[in-house]
Amino acid sequence: MLPPLFAPAVRRTAVLFPALALIATVGAAQSVGTQSVQSFARVEVRGAQFIPEQDIQMTCGAVPNVPYLSLELRAIEDCLMSTGVFESVVLYPEGETLVIEVQELNTQPGRIEGSLSYASQDGVIGGLFFERYNLLPDTYGSVRLEYNSEVKRAIARLYHVDVIGDDIDLGFRTGWEEISYDDRSFSREAAQIEAYLVWTLTARTRLEAGLGYRDYRLFDVAPDASALLLAEETDSIAAPYVRLGLNHSSFEDGERGWGTWEYNLGMDQYFWNLGTDDELSDFRFETRSYVPLGAQSRMLISLEAGTVSGQQGNATRVLDRFAPGADMFRGFAPRGVGPRDNGEGLGGNKFAVSSVEFQHNFEALVEAPVVGGVFWQTGAAWGLDDTQGGAIDDDYHQRSSVGLSLSFEVGTSPISLYIAKPIEKEDGDEEQVFGLSLSTRF
Repeated sequence: MLPPLFAPAVRRTAVLFPALALIATVGAAQSVGTQSVQSFARVEVRGAQFIPEQDIQMTCGAVPNVPYLSLELRAIEDCLMSTGVFESVVLYPEGETLVIEVQELNTQPGRIEGSLSYASQDGVIGGLFFERYNLLPDTYGSVRLEYNSEVKRAIARLYHVDVIGDDIDLGFRTGWEEISYDDRSFSREAAQIEAYLVWTLTARTRLEAGLGYRDYRLFDVAPDASALLLAEETDSIAAPYVRLGLNHSSFEDGERGWGTWEYNLGMDQYFWNLGTDDELSDFRFETRSYVPLGAQSRMLISLEAGTVSGQQGNATRVLDRFAPGADMFRGFAPRGVGPRDNGEGLGGNKFAVSSVEFQHNFEALVEAPVVGGVFWQTGAAWGLDDTQGGAIDDDYHQRSSVGLSLSFEVGTSPISLYIAKPIEKEDGDEEQVFGLSLSTRF
């Protein structure tokens, strides 16, 4: 699909293709004795940084295994220049390859936008986002700020491509957040910075290795909170960490079709608080599969899971543990699943949530992007290092829910909503029947 900056080219192409055909006919009739006709086994785009190479090839009809006169190649050059997004375009043969060499006009595209969004996890939150490509040479940069009365968050990122050869990139990210949810009897704050290398094994598989430093704390624990939370309160834990990651996807650029089987999986292994008495091993896994059931129907199967544990007999804190709910586990309130004490969720050292959802694309029926679904989810969070002498039940207790989902767009604003009903739950679990996620940018 062509980006917006290519939209004028699409309209022009409708006129230019007949013109090219006429040129070809006239050229073949008048110049067959003076011009050679050449076809190419491959078409290669060089110099493109931000415009997809496939779009450049197809916009003006540069395709392999089609005979071209030199006059036709010049017409394709003129067609691409007429889009208004290139400083120069040159087509030339290189053996059996037709090379399209371009130089883009805007070599530092970027944007600044504000946003107002709602999600069950954080509520209504305002945001400010800035990004620019080539902020530094060959380096992408971005800054994101988010704020409401409960959540304060700032994240900055730099990403430099091809720092070692053509396959290894270098990234930096830093972030800070302070969270004081109304439904929790404590506050938490964390700041961290990380440098990481990305090795692109293939267009769909990447490995990451990061070295970072994190400083986080648990504070303002209410006097009437769980005795476990009171024992876990800490001013600051500041130490380096290591992260290893793997991501593999059968599709590129986030495209998820309806006619083919597609999947992605990701794994991250963290080793937190290195060199302290609070060392942790933290493993997280996520996978999604899209199984076609027809031209406009599919089944989405997903699994999210994780485990965290102390490396020297030390106990985890609520800061470290997993507490699924809300959009991750529909039918249950945010942070609503797992061991509880004194009415409050404590999270678990382990969690797993799986989902099966039958989805149908109604775009052809309503002439707008609309996807509806029926889903079933099941999972749990369990395991504590300290159960306060057995007073806290941290055993595995399976929960499950069923519901309906709907995703659509209003203008350029994506909206997702669901209605869910728990069918397996435990005493004290907090339900959330309705969920909504929306975002508008300006």
